[in-house]
Amino acid sequence: MDKLRAMQTFVAIVEHGSLTRAARALASSLPVVVRTLAALEEALGVRLLNRTTRRLSLTDEGRAYLESCRHILGAVDEAEQRLSDQHDEPSGRLVVTASVLYGQMYVAPAVTGFLQAHPKVQCRLVLLDRVANLIEEGIDVGIRIGPLDDSNLIAQRVGEIHRIAAASPDYLARHPAPQLPGDLVHANCIRFTGNGRTTWLFQNQGRSLSVPISGNLECNHGLPAVDACVAGLGIGQFLSYQITEHLAAGRLLPLLQDFQLPPLPVHIVYPHAGLLPHRTRLFIQWMKRALAG
Repeated sequence: MDKLRAMQTFVAIVEHGSLTRAARALASSLPVVVRTLAALEEALGVRLLNRTTRRLSLTDEGRAYLESCRHILGAVDEAEQRLSDQHDEPSGRLVVTASVLYGQMYVAPAVTGFLQAHPKVQCRLVLLDRVANLIEEGIDVGIRIGPLDDSNLIAQRVGEIHRIAAASPDYLARHPAPQLPGDLVHANCIRFTGNGRTTWLFQNQGRSLSVPISGNLECNHGLPAVDACVAGLGIGQFLSYQITEHLAAGRLLPLLQDFQLPPLPVHIVYPHAGLLPHRTRLFIQWMKRALAG
């Protein structure tokens, strides 16, 4: 059995969600794909996939093996591509997505720098405050904040972000600073409705706290909420990147720091473990450096 080919087949089955679609993607036949999977499971001595007439699902062993396969296949592809791409200037179309404000502040400047370095690449930057389906929407690379739900995506962690409650010195001169998360029920809280929540989240000794909040302003976008908080209207809870400059300049002061939740991870994600175009691999490397800094 060709073990690398068997790994490619297994990964294709998971990524495409069916044996038939995997066979089509691999330019193979359904019987060959079925036999390859069966031979791989027999060689490993474990079942990798639970199969019914309607769906496939990974076993615990399959999930662990999938991660290893993606790592091995990616390393093989990268080694081969380095040889063939040494003298090639990247070109072609690249579609990238990120959340709106994070994309404006960090992703867009990095994309501009990448295109200046590689002018033959054409990039479409899609900024959305929703989780886009990379495969269905034809997106090459995504930048995501928070836990990842889609096991079919390749993910590389590049950083982390904290939730921070904050208020301006002017507001705190007129109102007592909250000492406990529950004190926020008496404060004018600036609400960001883009995430659909009417509560703010904290933790106390490892236990999660959900605090209902109210106030006289709600925004469906983060930037107006930040501006209102800086102006002294009330208390806001933001992701750290949204208010970094205001904190550094003293326009906002952090609150309830002992009750912050664990940080949210930032990942670069892309759909396939198979051979990536030269432009996509270079872009991923570029973004890893840009966002890690």
